Amino acid sequence: MKPKYKRVLIKLSGEGLMGDKPFGMDDKTIKSLAEQIKSVKDKGVEVCLVVGGGNIFRGAKEASKGLNRSVADQVGMLATVMNALYLQNALETIGVSTRVMSGLNIPAVCESFIYRRALRHLQKDRVLIFAGGTGNPYFTTDSGAALRASEMGCDVILKATQVDGVYSDDPKKNPKAKRYDTVSYDEVIKKNLKVMDIAAVALARDNNIPIVVFALKNKNSLVNVIFGKEKFTIIK
Repeated sequence: MKPKYKRVLIKLSGEGLMGDKPFGMDDKTIKSLAEQIKSVKDKGVEVCLVVGGGNIFRGAKEASKGLNRSVADQVGMLATVMNALYLQNALETIGVSTRVMSGLNIPAVCESFIYRRALRHLQKDRVLIFAGGTGNPYFTTDSGAALRASEMGCDVILKATQVDGVYSDDPKKNPKAKRYDTVSYDEVIKKNLKVMDIAAVALARDNNIPIVVFALKNKNSLVNVIFGKEKFTIIK
């Protein structure tokens, strides 16, 4: 079997790096993630990643407590850079050439995002981790993921979550929530299904990039979803 996609963007939440911890990064979890990413790359798939920062800092939450929203989002973007550097180290430890490119200009620790340089990294068979969101406040890392996927010409956005797809309601709170196998971009927006923010879904729609929502729950989840074998929801 051949992979369904040639170039993918994987969207990871910051919370997905915590493991069982209440805060920060879990080495075992990040090592497992790195091994899964290597497995995907070894199948001949070009890999881009966007990682959130919610395991360290959530800008919108802190802004609701009174912190200036622009400042809160800047701190949140820096948290994504920290996660990206940690994940880069885990990948390079197992022999995967990786570059971190940030929407924020932090040349002492990573490259700034430059479109043609990013393409060149992919041509050199490197994994790309995009950090710092879009580089602007008021935009989530979901929007950053949709933006980078559009710029890089990715075939799909793989949205890794804690549940196996898109539901009409939170399945952890409502056991009667309806699960979708396939759902349209417009229905996600109209019903506010909360799998990604509206701006991200709209940008993916406008660039005809499907979003595959799946649970990152075992060591083969990423590979399985690339081959269409995992349980997931497709937004298209």
